[in-house]
Amino acid sequence: MSIKNIIFDMGGVLLRFEPDYFISRLGIAGPDADLLRREVFRSADWVRMDRGTLTDEQGVARICRRVPAHLHTAVEELVFRWEVPEILPMEGMAALIGELKAAGYGIYLLSNAFARQHEYWPRVPGSEYFDDTFISADVKLVKPQREIYEMALKKFGVNTEECVFIDDLPSNIEMGENCGIRGVVFHGDTDILREDLRRAGVSVS
Repeated sequence: MSIKNIIFDMGGVLLRFEPDYFISRLGIAGPDADLLRREVFRSADWVRMDRGTLTDEQGVARICRRVPAHLHTAVEELVFRWEVPEILPMEGMAALIGELKAAGYGIYLLSNAFARQHEYWPRVPGSEYFDDTFISADVKLVKPQREIYEMALKKFGVNTEECVFIDDLPSNIEMGENCGIRGVVFHGDTDILREDLRRAGVSVS
Protein backbone atom coordinates (compact mmCIF):
# COMPACT_ATOMS: atom_id res chain seq x y z
CA MET A 1 0.00 0.00 0.00
CA SER A 2 1.33 3.47 -0.88
CA ILE A 3 2.26 6.13 1.66
CA LYS A 4 -0.42 8.79 2.10
CA ASN A 5 0.37 10.33 5.48
CA ILE A 6 3.45 11.73 7.22
CA ILE A 7 3.48 11.91 11.03
CA PHE A 8 6.02 14.24 12.63
CA ASP A 9 7.46 14.59 16.09
CA MET A 10 7.95 18.19 17.24
CA GLY A 11 11.02 18.83 19.46
CA GLY A 12 14.18 17.84 17.63
CA VAL A 13 12.28 17.55 14.34
CA LEU A 14 10.15 20.62 13.64
CA LEU A 15 12.03 22.80 16.08
CA ARG A 16 15.34 22.76 17.88
CA PHE A 17 14.90 22.02 21.57
CA GLU A 18 18.20 23.04 23.16
CA PRO A 19 18.24 23.19 26.98
CA ASP A 20 21.81 24.50 27.11
CA TYR A 21 20.85 27.44 24.92
CA PHE A 22 17.69 28.15 26.93
CA ILE A 23 19.74 28.23 30.13
CA SER A 24 22.55 30.36 28.70
CA ARG A 25 19.99 32.81 27.32
CA LEU A 26 19.10 33.56 30.94
CA GLY A 27 22.72 34.49 31.63
CA ILE A 28 23.31 31.41 33.78
CA ALA A 29 26.51 29.34 33.57
CA GLY A 30 28.73 27.08 35.64
CA PRO A 31 27.35 24.97 38.50
CA ASP A 32 23.97 26.74 38.42
CA ALA A 33 23.56 25.82 34.75
CA ASP A 34 24.47 22.22 35.51
CA LEU A 35 21.92 22.14 38.32
CA LEU A 36 19.14 23.54 36.13
CA ARG A 37 19.96 21.15 33.33
CA ARG A 38 19.67 18.22 35.72
CA GLU A 39 16.72 19.31 37.86
CA VAL A 40 14.59 20.77 35.07
CA PHE A 41 15.20 19.09 31.73
CA ARG A 42 16.55 15.76 32.97
CA SER A 43 14.11 15.31 35.80
CA ALA A 44 11.27 12.85 36.18
CA ASP A 45 9.05 15.88 36.74
CA TRP A 46 9.70 17.00 33.15
CA VAL A 47 8.42 13.61 32.00
CA ARG A 48 5.42 13.94 34.29
CA MET A 49 4.58 17.31 32.73
CA ASP A 50 4.92 15.73 29.28
CA ARG A 51 2.58 12.97 30.44
CA GLY A 52 0.13 15.47 31.87
CA THR A 53 0.14 13.94 35.34
CA LEU A 54 1.69 17.18 36.64
CA THR A 55 0.58 20.64 35.58
CA ASP A 56 3.29 23.14 34.68
CA GLU A 57 2.60 24.93 37.96
CA GLN A 58 2.94 21.73 39.97
CA GLY A 59 6.13 20.83 38.15
CA VAL A 60 7.68 24.23 38.86
CA ALA A 61 6.79 23.96 42.55
CA ARG A 62 8.40 20.52 42.81
CA ILE A 63 11.55 21.59 40.97
CA CYS A 64 11.90 24.77 43.02
CA ARG A 65 12.01 22.68 46.18
CA ARG A 66 15.19 21.09 44.83
CA VAL A 67 17.09 24.20 43.79
CA PRO A 68 18.23 27.38 45.62
CA ALA A 69 15.86 30.33 45.80
CA HIS A 70 17.99 32.43 43.46
CA LEU A 71 17.20 29.96 40.65
CA HIS A 72 13.42 29.88 41.11
CA THR A 73 12.78 32.58 38.51
CA ALA A 74 14.97 30.67 36.05
CA VAL A 75 12.95 27.49 36.66
CA GLU A 76 9.76 29.40 35.88
CA GLU A 77 11.26 30.78 32.68
CA LEU A 78 12.47 27.36 31.53
CA VAL A 79 9.11 25.69 32.13
CA PHE A 80 6.62 28.44 31.28
CA ARG A 81 8.53 30.35 28.60
CA TRP A 82 11.30 28.21 27.07
CA GLU A 83 10.00 29.18 23.61
CA VAL A 84 10.14 32.94 24.38
CA PRO A 85 11.25 35.19 22.74
CA GLU A 86 11.69 32.89 19.78
CA ILE A 87 11.04 29.37 18.61
CA LEU A 88 14.09 27.83 16.97
CA PRO A 89 12.93 26.20 13.72
CA MET A 90 14.70 23.21 12.24
CA GLU A 91 16.35 24.48 9.08
CA GLY A 92 14.49 23.48 5.94
CA MET A 93 11.71 21.62 7.74
CA ALA A 94 8.83 24.04 7.12
CA ALA A 95 9.65 24.07 3.40
CA LEU A 96 9.70 20.27 3.32
CA ILE A 97 6.34 20.04 5.09
CA GLY A 98 4.84 22.58 2.71
CA GLU A 99 6.08 20.53 -0.23
CA LEU A 100 4.59 17.33 1.20
CA LYS A 101 1.27 19.07 1.83
CA ALA A 102 1.19 20.44 -1.71
CA ALA A 103 1.85 16.91 -2.99
CA GLY A 104 -1.33 15.72 -1.27
CA TYR A 105 0.04 13.99 1.82
CA GLY A 106 -1.80 14.12 5.12
CA ILE A 107 0.40 15.91 7.67
CA TYR A 108 0.09 15.04 11.36
CA LEU A 109 1.86 15.69 14.67
CA LEU A 110 2.52 13.12 17.42
CA SER A 111 4.55 14.74 20.17
CA ASN A 112 5.49 14.40 23.82
CA ALA A 113 4.71 17.89 25.09
CA PHE A 114 3.16 19.80 27.97
CA ALA A 115 -0.50 20.85 27.76
CA ARG A 116 0.73 24.39 27.00
CA GLN A 117 1.83 23.18 23.57
CA HIS A 118 -1.50 24.31 22.16
CA GLU A 119 -0.65 27.92 23.06
CA TYR A 120 2.59 28.18 21.10
CA TRP A 121 1.86 25.63 18.35
CA PRO A 122 0.62 28.28 15.87
CA ARG A 123 4.03 29.97 16.15
CA VAL A 124 5.94 26.85 15.06
CA PRO A 125 7.01 27.31 11.42
CA GLY A 126 5.11 24.85 9.24
CA SER A 127 2.30 24.30 11.76
CA GLU A 128 -0.18 25.78 9.28
CA TYR A 129 0.18 22.69 7.08
CA PHE A 130 -0.90 20.17 9.70
CA ASP A 131 -4.22 18.35 9.46
CA ASP A 132 -4.31 17.29 13.11
CA THR A 133 -2.17 16.97 16.24
CA PHE A 134 -1.91 14.51 19.12
CA ILE A 135 -0.15 15.65 22.30
CA SER A 136 1.00 13.40 25.14
CA ALA A 137 -0.21 15.60 28.01
CA ASP A 138 -3.77 15.51 26.63
CA VAL A 139 -4.01 11.73 26.98
CA LYS A 140 -1.73 11.00 29.98
CA LEU A 141 0.55 8.85 27.80
CA VAL A 142 4.02 9.40 26.36
CA LYS A 143 6.02 7.93 23.53
CA PRO A 144 7.19 5.23 23.32
CA GLN A 145 4.11 3.69 24.97
CA ARG A 146 2.26 1.59 22.41
CA GLU A 147 -1.11 3.05 23.35
CA ILE A 148 -0.24 6.58 22.28
CA TYR A 149 0.53 5.45 18.74
CA GLU A 150 -2.70 3.47 18.52
CA MET A 151 -4.77 6.35 19.87
CA ALA A 152 -3.12 8.85 17.53
CA LEU A 153 -3.77 6.74 14.45
CA LYS A 154 -7.41 6.34 15.47
CA LYS A 155 -7.83 10.09 16.02
CA PHE A 156 -6.20 10.88 12.68
CA GLY A 157 -8.39 8.32 10.91
CA VAL A 158 -5.48 6.91 8.91
CA ASN A 159 -4.36 3.41 7.97
CA THR A 160 -1.16 2.28 9.68
CA GLU A 161 0.45 0.90 6.54
CA GLU A 162 -0.10 4.21 4.73
CA CYS A 163 1.94 6.24 7.23
CA VAL A 164 5.55 7.24 7.75
CA PHE A 165 6.57 8.48 11.20
CA ILE A 166 9.53 10.86 11.73
CA ASP A 167 11.13 11.22 15.17
CA ASP A 168 14.60 12.08 16.43
CA LEU A 169 14.61 9.31 19.07
CA PRO A 170 15.26 5.76 17.83
CA SER A 171 13.26 4.31 20.75
CA ASN A 172 10.16 6.17 19.55
CA ILE A 173 10.68 4.97 15.99
CA GLU A 174 11.22 1.40 17.18
CA MET A 175 7.88 1.29 19.00
CA GLY A 176 6.12 2.92 16.07
CA GLU A 177 7.47 0.19 13.83
CA ASN A 178 6.31 -2.40 16.36
CA CYS A 179 2.85 -0.90 15.82
CA GLY A 180 3.25 -1.27 12.07
CA ILE A 181 4.17 2.33 11.21
CA ARG A 182 7.11 2.76 8.87
CA GLY A 183 9.65 4.96 10.64
CA VAL A 184 12.48 7.36 9.84
CA VAL A 185 14.95 8.56 12.48
CA PHE A 186 15.72 12.24 11.96
CA HIS A 187 19.32 13.23 12.68
CA GLY A 188 19.03 16.98 12.15
CA ASP A 189 19.64 17.18 8.39
CA THR A 190 16.58 17.76 6.20
CA ASP A 191 18.47 16.83 3.02
CA ILE A 192 19.18 13.38 4.46
CA LEU A 193 15.56 13.20 5.65
CA ARG A 194 14.40 13.77 2.08
CA GLU A 195 16.54 10.83 0.95
CA ASP A 196 15.14 8.65 3.74
CA LEU A 197 11.59 9.60 2.83
CA ARG A 198 12.16 8.72 -0.80
CA ARG A 199 13.45 5.32 0.28
CA ALA A 200 10.29 4.92 2.36
CA GLY A 201 8.14 5.48 -0.71
CA VAL A 202 7.35 9.19 -0.29
CA SER A 203 7.34 11.40 -3.38
CA VAL A 204 9.56 14.34 -2.45
CA SER A 205 12.24 16.26 -4.32
